[in-house]
Amino acid sequence: MQDFQMADKDFDQKRGSMHADATGIIGAGTPEGGVGICGWILTALAWLMVICTLPFSLCVCIKVVQEYERAVIFRLGRLLPGGAKGPGIFFILPCIEDYTKVDLRTVSFDVPPQEILTRDSVTVSVDAVVYYRVQNATISIANVENANGSTRLLAQTTLRNVLGTKNLAEILSDRDNISTFMQSSLDEATDQWGIKVERVEIKDVRLPVQLQRAMAAEAEAAREARAKVIAAEGEQNASRALKEAADVIAESPAALQLRYLQTLSNISAEKNSTIIFPLPIELVSGLLKK
Repeated sequence: MQDFQMADKDFDQKRGSMHADATGIIGAGTPEGGVGICGWILTALAWLMVICTLPFSLCVCIKVVQEYERAVIFRLGRLLPGGAKGPGIFFILPCIEDYTKVDLRTVSFDVPPQEILTRDSVTVSVDAVVYYRVQNATISIANVENANGSTRLLAQTTLRNVLGTKNLAEILSDRDNISTFMQSSLDEATDQWGIKVERVEIKDVRLPVQLQRAMAAEAEAAREARAKVIAAEGEQNASRALKEAADVIAESPAALQLRYLQTLSNISAEKNSTIIFPLPIELVSGLLKK
């Protein structure tokens, strides 16, 4: 049983080493190999030079980085173990060591407007804004030549690829989900560069002028159709109410006379100079019969 567990442990270690070799991320683990005999000799000479020129050599050897910065140090072209230095004071050896400062603050940039053909064959112009920061200074320096420029180019390509699979209606109404998907895609792709993409926002979607006119005409036609339907329903309800009122008046002749008087009262209140002589309908009907 113990032999079986040891075999599993050896297999896991080999698989982990194979995975580390396959990823090829420089600076993710402990640097392998040494500087060799020549490296040790040059290091000893550098220390000897520092000691012989004290205290003037301290002006060259002592460096300071801010709270939001880290320093990646190379000795004879190789990364020093322990990762990036800082914040605060750190020491470098002259002639054999070099360092690069990396800013860890969040950086934002605008993605230029991209002409995109949607899935329903509509050409739109879309721009966005991306917020990112350096998560691992050592990996960002050792694995990509220009992490900022590479992230910008990748953001443009991701924007075109993602929006090319969406319809125009989805782009206009589902921006939050599209931004979240772009953020996760960019974050996964830039993880091996030591970059953390924090947020992606789609700023504006510009439609062609002809398409804007067509959409406006379609919306206007839809509003007119709804207005006609509402007007027809109102007329139908009004006709039903008039029919019910006529039935009530037909059952009681006195109600018609009261309606005459109410109408006269309304006319006299609005137009005082108008003189009205009511004529009974029965009189008119009698004259028509003769």
